Amino acid sequence: MDSEKLNDRWSAVKAQILGYPDVNAAEISAFFSRLEPQAMSDSFLMLTAGNEFIKTWVEDHYLASIQRALFDMTGTPFAVAIAVDPTQEQRQTAQAGAATAAPSPAAAAPVMAQAAGAAVPLAAPATPATPVTAGAGGGLNPVSAVAAGAEPCQVVEVAAPSTVAPVAAPQPFSGAPATPPSPASVAPAGAIETSEASRAAASPAAGSPMDPAAEQPASTLTFSNFVIGESNQMAYSMANEVAGNPGRPIFNPLFIYGKSGLGKTHLMLAIKNYIDKTQPHLRTVYADSADFVSKYMEASVAHDREKASFKNFKHYYEEADVLLIDDIQYLQNKKQCLDMVFQLFNSLTAQGKQVVLSADRAPKNIDVDDRYSSRFSSGGIVEVRPPDIETKLAIVKRFAEECSRNEGFSQCAIPDDIQMYIAENSSSNIRELLSAVTNVLYRMVFSGQSDMTIEGARVLLENHFSGGMSRNLSAEDIQREVENFFKVSHADLLSAKRSRSIAYPRQIAIYLCRQLLDVPYEDIGRKFNRDHSTAIYAVGAIEEKLKKERDVQEEVETLQKILSEL
Repeated sequence: MDSEKLNDRWSAVKAQILGYPDVNAAEISAFFSRLEPQAMSDSFLMLTAGNEFIKTWVEDHYLASIQRALFDMTGTPFAVAIAVDPTQEQRQTAQAGAATAAPSPAAAAPVMAQAAGAAVPLAAPATPATPVTAGAGGGLNPVSAVAAGAEPCQVVEVAAPSTVAPVAAPQPFSGAPATPPSPASVAPAGAIETSEASRAAASPAAGSPMDPAAEQPASTLTFSNFVIGESNQMAYSMANEVAGNPGRPIFNPLFIYGKSGLGKTHLMLAIKNYIDKTQPHLRTVYADSADFVSKYMEASVAHDREKASFKNFKHYYEEADVLLIDDIQYLQNKKQCLDMVFQLFNSLTAQGKQVVLSADRAPKNIDVDDRYSSRFSSGGIVEVRPPDIETKLAIVKRFAEECSRNEGFSQCAIPDDIQMYIAENSSSNIRELLSAVTNVLYRMVFSGQSDMTIEGARVLLENHFSGGMSRNLSAEDIQREVENFFKVSHADLLSAKRSRSIAYPRQIAIYLCRQLLDVPYEDIGRKFNRDHSTAIYAVGAIEEKLKKERDVQEEVETLQKILSEL
């Protein structure tokens, strides 16, 4: 099978999977783009991934879906093997026109089957139903796709999967991961930021000896338990690239920005955890800006008593191979600390060491000297946007399942309509969403309300949400607050005027009616002297602006907060 035909077959498999219910399209886009088909026969498919994380994640979450798609398309059970090709990321980078980078230390080194001391390239199983298992002495047995009738697109030396189990007829798809993550390791995106960051940032006191092995405790926030959606897919992909290939000029520094509670700290600690696990020879240091300022002040005060204190403080960060500084906007108006960060930044990046920064706003909007913001913008910049309803619902489901496992609440499952209610009414801050899930679960358990209704959930959470539906809210309330906020008259809001100063507030008001009131488009249109198609257009226009324009996000969230307090 030639390369073009093989890629076409793989594209068809991906399209088939996207048609299944409960499949996260953003996850498919983020992970399957990092897989390459290598060989395919009538009952066997060989794929390669650029690093061990991508391989393991796809095996855990989508191997069953790939097998199901192949069965649905061909009527034949397939064995699917995924192996690691360390050169794959380099080829993709070269094809994208990026600078050539060294092979990722994070990717597993090619594992060669040994035959009389010679390395044997990996291909596919001699018989698709035959497992590929570890050979005697822990070595991996060579396997040949050619013998099975598969036609490899190219021969690559890759790490063999430890096991490719024989495949029986595919089972009904449940949407659940093939292998659930361990309870101790799962925390949805954005679930914990400041508190987790504070613990992870714990470091030796200024001036004290610093033991790298005991510098910072591990965090449970990893790539595998980050919930991917359209709003954070790009940030996730760039963070994963940095974790696998730290120091590449194109992403050095990496600057991640977005409002509080959207998962920035989760991504930063996921980078640290991944590098700590896969490249332990690299020293990673995570610092929350507030903690950095505190340590800087301690070192400055101690300098009069202990001359080495300030030197030790600086040395701690200078010796990092990967430095992650969270909430950099906190350094506004703190010139000495900012100068210190800038010195560290320049020193580390000049040596090809990785720097990752985060803030609640873009570099250009941080109140610092232009020379700082321009340098912070010199690498990759990516925004974590507020999650859409689908992403919030996925986070609700993930967190509810994890709480049930960890706390022994398996007998309590939050009904689907309550999960959707939480997703629709929570603000963009994920902590608020997770708190609502916790409240509902504990009420169900400790009050014996295992069959809680949607009305019971509304009563329980009536004062919980900062940006959700208000029980007594009306279209007139929304119109009034929008008019006050944008300084337009009621007559103009309902008029036929189409200037931006009138049309934009009108679209915002229609959007908020659709989000906060349980009424159809026809009713909303009548409230604004318009038909339902105009209301649909207005909602769509604001949804598009929310994806791209931070000012619109802030205006909508401010109005939601105002309306929630009525």
